[in-house]
Amino acid sequence: MATFADPDEDLVRRVGQGDPAAIQALVARKLPRMLALAYRMLNDASEAEDVAQEAMLRAWKQAPRWQSGMARFDTWLHRVGLNLCYDRLRRRREVPTEAVPERPDEGPAPDRGLMAADVGVRVDAALARLPDRQREAIVLCHYQELTNIEAASLMEISVEALESLLSRGRRALRQALADIRPGAEGA
Repeated sequence: MATFADPDEDLVRRVGQGDPAAIQALVARKLPRMLALAYRMLNDASEAEDVAQEAMLRAWKQAPRWQSGMARFDTWLHRVGLNLCYDRLRRRREVPTEAVPERPDEGPAPDRGLMAADVGVRVDAALARLPDRQREAIVLCHYQELTNIEAASLMEISVEALESLLSRGRRALRQALADIRPGAEGA
């Protein structure tokens, strides 16, 4: 198996030595991606910030013990972020609520001009309705821009299983967002 050079190796080593500039650089380099990952998985900005901060805190604590060659630091950090997201998703399922949550109107937008501004919200909502593993595959490959090999490794599945998850997730997203695709018939 080929080993890959870790572009974060020197930075992580310096963070482990307590270099304040390295800590700032690591946060600047990794925090935006952790925020994006957590937001796409949780669909909640406040929880995403908590997860991203916790992931960065764990990275800072792990840095003095980090050993290159075992895994890329970025892969490890993504796994930490995903695990924190899944912990929160499990807690959401375990908390019973007395009130029925309001369901968003899934019909077409009344005004096509407003619809363009609504696309991001609709995509986020459709993504949030995907099964966890399909959402994870979509987020890692399309939003975090990991290769299929990196995402499959991170998810601890084969590339073929990842491609199956991606295919099913994309199909579900296409169906959920069919009315906003260019050329779609509508009101």
